[in-house]
Amino acid sequence: MCIVLNAKDICVTGRKMTDKIYYWHTGYIGHLKERKLKDQMAKDPTEVIRKAVMRMLPRNKLRDDRDRKLRIFAEGEHPFHDRPLEPFIMPPRQVREMRPRARRAMIRAQKKDQDREAKKAEGEAAKNGKAAVAA
Repeated sequence: MCIVLNAKDICVTGRKMTDKIYYWHTGYIGHLKERKLKDQMAKDPTEVIRKAVMRMLPRNKLRDDRDRKLRIFAEGEHPFHDRPLEPFIMPPRQVREMRPRARRAMIRAQKKDQDREAKKAEGEAAKNGKAAVAA
C-alpha cells in the first residue's frame, strides 16, 4: 500500500493554483463543469493527489487495483499506527552540464550584477564621506 499524509499541504509552482482547471461532464447537453485547483484544494485536497496519480497510470485492468492500494489523508492522522511507515526520500537529481554559450551568458550576468553592486556601494561610501566632512 502507498499512504500519503498531509495532502492539504502540497505546494505547486508557478500559477497552477489559478490556472490549472479540472473538467468533468455531467452527461447532460452543455453541462461541462470546471473547477480551479485552488477551489478543489478547499473542497477536497485528497482528490487532487488521487487524480494526479491516476492520470499517470496506464489505463488497463490493473488500474483499479492500484487505486485501491493508494490511501490519501488530508491531515497527518491515519489508521495505520500498527504498521511501520517508512518515509519516501527523493533521490538527488542528476543535473546536466550547461552548454558553453549558456554558461558564458550566466557568468557575464553574474559579473554585471557584482559590478553594479560594487558601484552602488562605492557611491554610498562617497556620500557618507562627504556627509562626514560636512559635519
